[in-house]
This record gives sequence, C-alpha cells and structure tokens, in this order.
Amino acid sequence: MKFSSISKSRLFTLGLLFIGSNLFAQKPDLVQYANTLQGTNSKYEISWGNVNPVTSLPFAMNGWTAQTNKDGEGFKYQYFVHSIRGFQQTHQCSPWVNDYAVFSLMPVTGKLVVNEDARAATFDHKNEIGKPNYYKVKLDNNITTEISPTSRGAHLRFTFPKAGSYIVLDGYTKMSMVKIFPSERKITGYVDNVRWAPKGFKNYFVIVFDKPFEDYGTWENKHDSIFNKKASDEGQGVGAYIKFKDGAVVQAKVASSYISPEQAEVTLQAELGNQKSFDDTKNAAFKVWNNLFNRVLIEGGTEEERSTFYSCLYRANLFSHEFFEYDKTGRSHYYSPYDGQLHDGYMYTDNGFWDTFRAQFPLNCILHPKMQGQYVEALLDAQQQCGWLPAWSFPSETGGMLGNHAISLLTDAWVKGIRTFDPQRALEAYFHEASNKGPWGGANGRPYWKQYWQIGYIPFPQSQGSVGQTLESAYDDFCGYQLAKLTGNSFYEGIFAKQMYNYKNLWDPSTRFMRGRGEDGKFAPDFDPLDWGGPYTEGNAWHWVWSVFHDEQGLINLFGGDKNFTAKLDSVFSEPNTIKVGAYGQVIHEMTEMKLGNMGQYAQGNEPVHHMIYLYDYAGQPWKAQQHIREVMDKLYNSTENGYPGDEDEGQMSSWYVLSAMGVYSVCPGTDQYVIGSPEFNKITITMEDGKKFIIEANNNSKQNMYIQSGTLNGTPFTHNWIKYSDIVNGGTLHFEMGAQPNLQRGLSKEDKPFSLTAAE
Repeated sequence: MKFSSISKSRLFTLGLLFIGSNLFAQKPDLVQYANTLQGTNSKYEISWGNVNPVTSLPFAMNGWTAQTNKDGEGFKYQYFVHSIRGFQQTHQCSPWVNDYAVFSLMPVTGKLVVNEDARAATFDHKNEIGKPNYYKVKLDNNITTEISPTSRGAHLRFTFPKAGSYIVLDGYTKMSMVKIFPSERKITGYVDNVRWAPKGFKNYFVIVFDKPFEDYGTWENKHDSIFNKKASDEGQGVGAYIKFKDGAVVQAKVASSYISPEQAEVTLQAELGNQKSFDDTKNAAFKVWNNLFNRVLIEGGTEEERSTFYSCLYRANLFSHEFFEYDKTGRSHYYSPYDGQLHDGYMYTDNGFWDTFRAQFPLNCILHPKMQGQYVEALLDAQQQCGWLPAWSFPSETGGMLGNHAISLLTDAWVKGIRTFDPQRALEAYFHEASNKGPWGGANGRPYWKQYWQIGYIPFPQSQGSVGQTLESAYDDFCGYQLAKLTGNSFYEGIFAKQMYNYKNLWDPSTRFMRGRGEDGKFAPDFDPLDWGGPYTEGNAWHWVWSVFHDEQGLINLFGGDKNFTAKLDSVFSEPNTIKVGAYGQVIHEMTEMKLGNMGQYAQGNEPVHHMIYLYDYAGQPWKAQQHIREVMDKLYNSTENGYPGDEDEGQMSSWYVLSAMGVYSVCPGTDQYVIGSPEFNKITITMEDGKKFIIEANNNSKQNMYIQSGTLNGTPFTHNWIKYSDIVNGGTLHFEMGAQPNLQRGLSKEDKPFSLTAAE
C-alpha cells in the first residue's frame, strides 16, 4: 500500500496505536518515587535513619554521597547542615562505625581554596535532587554537581560559572597518594583510611576528565600546604587540585579497586568506557534501578505511600557491598579483607548480621536468590580466611553487636533451596563459633560460651547484654540444629538439640520477663522492666522477652497460654512510654525514638522488637497484628528526611517496611515460612529472577479496611497465618478480602499458627 493512499484519519489511528504500543512496552518510571534523602536529618541525639543520600547501584562496591561535615566524622551528611565540602566515595554502614576507603572531589570557583572549611559552599535543599541513579545539587555559588553511579565507580559532571574553575581532590584521613597526568587528563592514587582491614590495605582509584588541565598541583590536608605543578605526592592526607577553563562543564569518570592500580583501570574501561556522556551513565543506572523496582510493582496507595515504599526498597538493596572485581577476561576475583590475599570468586562485606538476619536477607532470598547463593558460599570462604564466621564485616570482621547469625543466613538459604555451600563445612564453622570466643567484639565467637553450655545461659553481670546474648544464641543453635537435621548430620543435630531451649533458663515466672541471672542461678536484684541496659542490649525487659524466634509456642506456654501471652503483648502498647536510663546512665537515641514513637514501650527504632507484633499470629489474635503493623507503617515511616523511626541499619529498617507492606514478615529465618500481616497496597506483583510472578491482592483495602476477612491462595481457601517460601517463588496469587472490622474467627486452628519447635496444643 502506498503511503499517499492512507487517509488522514487512518494515519492518526495508526499513530495512536504506535504510541500506545510503545508506552505499553515501556516500564513505568518508579525511580521517581525513591528519595535518597530519606532519613538524613539525623544527629547523635536522635536518628531518623542515620543514612547518607547515597547514589549507588544495588549492592555496589561503593556509592557516592555529598559531604556536609568534616573529614573523618561519622555523620558525614546531615540534612540540617546547609553547606557541602565535598562529594565522596562511601561504604559507610553507620555513623557509629565511620567509613573507609574514602576520597572526595570538590568543585571550587573564584580562587583556589583547599581547606575543607574554607572551600565549603552553602546550598538550599530546593536545589538538590537525590535519586538512586542520580544526585544533583546547585550550590549557592552557582556550581552544579551531578553524580551517577556504576558498580565500582561513578560519573560526575561539574558545571562552573564564569569564574575560576577548580576541582580539589581530598585524600581524607590517614595515608594517601596521588599522581597527576596532565596530558592524559588523569589522576591516579590510593587511600588507605580504614579501621578493620589487613596491613597494606589500599583503595586504588583512577579519575579521567574530559577537559584539559590549565593548572594542577598537590596539597595536603594537615596544614593545607599547596605545591603548584607538583605531579605526584604521598603522605598523610595528600590530595590534588586541577584548574579548568573558566566556566567549563567538566565530566569525570571514576573507578576504584582494592586489588591494584591496573585493576582500577580495567574497571574504569569496563564500567565507563562505553559511556560517552554523563547522561549515558545516568540512563544506564536508571534502567538498573527501574528494572528492579518494577520487579516489585505496587498498585493503589497514595503518592506518599508509593514514595515511602520505593525509597525503602532502594535502601533494602544497598547492603551488603560487593567486594569482588572482574579482571580483563571477566573472571571474578577479590582482595580478601580478611587475609590480605587475592582469591578467585565472590566476596561481600559491610553488613552487621544482628540487624539484617531478621528481614534484609530473607527479602534477598525472594528477590536475589542467585546473589544469596554467592553470599552464603562467601561466608564460608571468609571463615577460612579469617578463622571466624563474619558477624559484622566492615570490610574485615569487627565482631560488632551480638549473636552468631551467619548460621541464620546459611540455614535460611538451605531451607529455601539455595544450596550452594557444603553444609558439613558450615556446621563445623558454626560449632567453632559457638564453642570459642574470638578476639573482636561481642559477636565474634560466643562470650562466656562455657557457662552457656554448662549452666544453660550467659551469666550477668559477668556479661553485659547477657539476656540478648542467651536468647539469640539459643536461636542460632536452633539454626545449627535445623541445618544438621535437614542434611542428616546426627552428630551436630544432637549437640544443638538441647542448647536451642536455653531461652527457658532466663524465664522468671514471677515477673513474666526474661531476666539477667548470675552463675549462682539467682536473678539479678532490683529488677525494673523499664530499666535499659545491663542484661538488655539497647533495650529493656519489655523489648527482649519476645526473642524466641524459633519457639514462640514454647514462650506462650511459659506465659501460661494464649490469653496471658496476648495480654502481655497488649501491655507493650498500653504501658506509658516512660524512659528509665538504667545501666546506660543517660538517654541514648534509641530511648528518644521510642518516646517519640508514642506507642507505649514498643520501640520500632531498634531491632529486638521488629518481629514482636507478628506474634499475635501465634496466639489466636492475628487481627491485632494486622492493626498494629498498619499503624507502625503509617505512623513511623515516610519518604522525607525524617523518614525512619531509628537507625536504618544496612537495610533492615527498610526491609521490615518492604516485607510488611507486602503483607508478610520473616519471624524465624531458618524456616521456610513468612508470617502474614496486613498488605499496605491493593496489589503487589513480585517478579522472581526466573520470571515467575507472585501477586498479593488486597481487595477493598484502605487505611480503615486493614483487617483480613478471608483469603485464597491460587483460588483455594487460605486461613493460615503463614505462607511458605516456595509458594512465593513458584508464583501464584494470594488474595485477601479486607474490611474495617476484624474477623475474629479466621486463622485460629493449630494448623494456622506459624512454625514453633514446640507444637501448639
């Protein structure tokens, strides 16, 4: 058919069809909803997240962030500070552990200024954009900085006004080295600022600019001495500066490596070699994030609820960081942060398992089973290189917090069919962990492990935090037992079978709390359940009594049955939100956050109670779980700079929200169950790695209609307060009818209760 023979109306119709088909083929832009500034308005006294506006790809080796505070400070970006002194590479898990492998770039206009205070430029948040794939800020001096990430680098663009145009590279703290290659428009070097790593650790970097240098030199940030035309230097806080033509628009491609300068060059070429412009990198990063967000597609809810959800989904996919790199043949290898040697394979780091075993890794099992398989195998490689299973790596083992939760990750993966590791090797590694105390921190090995095995608990006051240590050790022993049982290892099954009930040894029937107990068997005197600290890590007795993840029915029996148990759960919310500083002797930020949450003694701002609300499902009152979960999501989370009820903690706080918004939660990792809550949205479609789709529908859902009236799973009536992992990842539809009043008859049978070691009566 000739073009000229088609009528105008026909052309118009075809045009609409063409446009419509293209729109249909395109995935919706969900990145627009994610705000990387969520939770950044934090300080020592109160945490709204304690995070930075990191621009990064999912689980990338590093990210990039604006820096408002001085080099070396734990709080590197605070929303209420209105000046920026640099844009830096970051790996930070938390301000409480600072950062490592940091260097920064800062654009300067007018005359050259290197001092970090003097070069700082003011800005207004209305001129700032924070998205996972793109950060932009226009400073008050009219310099605009833009950043887009790759997995091991970044692409930056600096737009200068018609004045002096300088970029200052700050070597941060400790030793650094720079080399300037004017003819190649390139700077290379290293920084070694790190607290936990082998001697000789270096982060090598290479930066290539797209504009010629008009001037250059080095400087050092201890005395701010400047050395014009000096092309290389090495020492404490050594950096570099370069000058461009006035009013230039300058792009910089950055990549880094823990292996070698040559590997940094290989990475630069692999990740940024084909990106001809900044916008190419920005668009590529957008595609990565948008593809991931579209794998968790929500329908319904308000704009703010969608923004909160995708902001949390972004945070849930930042940690752990990849610590491996690809050589020129595409082979993965890594510098080990444990033994300082080069190894083939995969390694991950920057994660505290005390926080993240609860929700972040169970979410990964749904969204990223391939990565989770690499991860658990890497745990055993780390143990071989370090002598200990990681508990909090940053990048090497710190031993931070409590519990031996690597076994939770290993067992949870195995139970869910992610079987990339040798279970015998895992059990041997865990037994070593459970029967020794390592040289670092409370979670490196087990404190007072002999007493734990002999008398059945970790004694107080010999060990501060002993209640938390005992309860979580009992759960970890359950994971060891579970892995041994599933793999036919009767030796380790027998060893851990007794220890996993040790939680009972801290139960005080007279107060109905878990209490600190001395080696003589006596409970610690002067007990007040409102007192923080002492035997309770970052909490009090109201928070810690519930930490029997693997045997909540056993805990219910200690309380004397469902009625007493649910009455105690109710009391958490009806108690005044009174703070007693206890052994801490002062108000810590977790106390302040509980007070501001104004939900009695419920403290969503810290991990010990993250599973607590879901325990109503075990005791015959699932509608109360549904009500309280929706209240927490609606009241304590939002997408703003005050977006979290406490420390975000490497994705845990966000993963709690993401899973809860889906309508499920992982009370007991190491089993194949997720416990049912109340979906936040009308519909969520989760697309698995293999393309299968699991749909969660909540018909007639609203803020008022939070209660599940009835349910079906793939068309079959569904009354359980739990769902199997396999039901999710194999695809299907979980359908709920929602209403404004609780259905007091649904989910009450023994079969409807989630897993407990002790069978329901």
